[in-house]
Amino acid sequence: MRCLRFLHGGGEVKEEDPVTMSASVRSISTTSTERDVRSGSDFTSLNVSDMSAESIRRIQYPSFTDRPSNLRVFSFAELKSATRNFSRSLMVGEGGFGCVYRGIIKTSDEPSERIEIAVKQLNRKGLQGQKEWLTEMNVLGIVDHPNLVKLIGYCADDDERGVQRLLVYEYMPNGSVDDHLSSRSNSTLSWPMRLKVALDSARGLKYLHEEMEFQVIFRDLKTSNILLDENWNAKLSDFGLARHGPTEGLTHVSTAVVGTLGYAAPEYMQSGRLTAKSDIWSYGVLLYELITGRRPIDRNRPKSEQKLLEWVKPYIGDKKRFPIIIDPRLEGHYNLKSMTKLSNVANRCLVRMPKSRPKMSEVYEMVQKIVDSVETGPPQPPLHYHGSVSEPGAKRTKKGSLKRRLQEFKFGCRNIVWRGWKPEIVKTF
Repeated sequence: MRCLRFLHGGGEVKEEDPVTMSASVRSISTTSTERDVRSGSDFTSLNVSDMSAESIRRIQYPSFTDRPSNLRVFSFAELKSATRNFSRSLMVGEGGFGCVYRGIIKTSDEPSERIEIAVKQLNRKGLQGQKEWLTEMNVLGIVDHPNLVKLIGYCADDDERGVQRLLVYEYMPNGSVDDHLSSRSNSTLSWPMRLKVALDSARGLKYLHEEMEFQVIFRDLKTSNILLDENWNAKLSDFGLARHGPTEGLTHVSTAVVGTLGYAAPEYMQSGRLTAKSDIWSYGVLLYELITGRRPIDRNRPKSEQKLLEWVKPYIGDKKRFPIIIDPRLEGHYNLKSMTKLSNVANRCLVRMPKSRPKMSEVYEMVQKIVDSVETGPPQPPLHYHGSVSEPGAKRTKKGSLKRRLQEFKFGCRNIVWRGWKPEIVKTF
């Protein structure tokens, strides 16, 4: 993926190098090279060599510090063993932050039991990765919700090679939503599954925005940051850009503009004023991705179709023409009424004036009504597309037992996907 960096308030646009991302845990490894804007910093610079576990808890988000963290502290040796010395055969993601590896560890409660994990290792040369590592610690170390990827623990060791900073997550065997929507995939998510992704994502955002004593703004909602567990439940991941919401009496947080091009709300990109309504805008973009199967910006398409929100605009108000924008990989297997209703929800999220956008709890209720009106049934593996021989979801179902996955781990696996599309600025509604 090639991304752009913006200088806040105008300036030269620079194009950065592409990164390789995995098909299974890519969003966990999302990095600064994948994002469009990383100018400035929301964090205080730190001396990396002077970081105890206690100091990690004190660094950011003051309101988090009084809450106990259930994170497990790992030694570097433990994680080195869990990933077979960080074997490249077990690498499932790579980017500017560092690499992500699949691993196996013993549980803390039952040492005889083993679980799969995803280990993200910080690239020691990158300051931005260090800041994101701290943010993930502060957010995921405190929050707890079934639609947020679980952070199991961390490592903050020093060894003969220097400082080691790693994060340990639950392993998400069914990859990201982006993996299944990608044109390179041999299968795609069914319409009921896409509705479930919309509902699960809304539930996770509702928790962050409205169901805690403090507010967390996700700031990087996109299909590659929504992972699917073994039961096809969707979970938000990659909290490296998350930000504490405005305190009482304030309307917004002023911050450097960061996020992914095509998802960031226009008022935030223009002013740097961040509110929860910025996440609402990104959610609206996500809904159109689920409907169309297209990325927000795709320069591999004809010029008139490169910007998703501009392309769908002529069709969304015309019931007869609406099917033109529906993902053709669904091959007619969808409920048109529920799809147009979801489009209406997206339109409310994409209103230009932030104050006119609904709260996440209201969005969740609207999506819940749509899901209730459709017989979705239990979660299913992805649909075959045009008779492809490979169906990753079905394979994972057959290999569902930990015993089979342990055997696969023993022999190693590697699945890296190159993303070559180039994003650019979107003129939105």
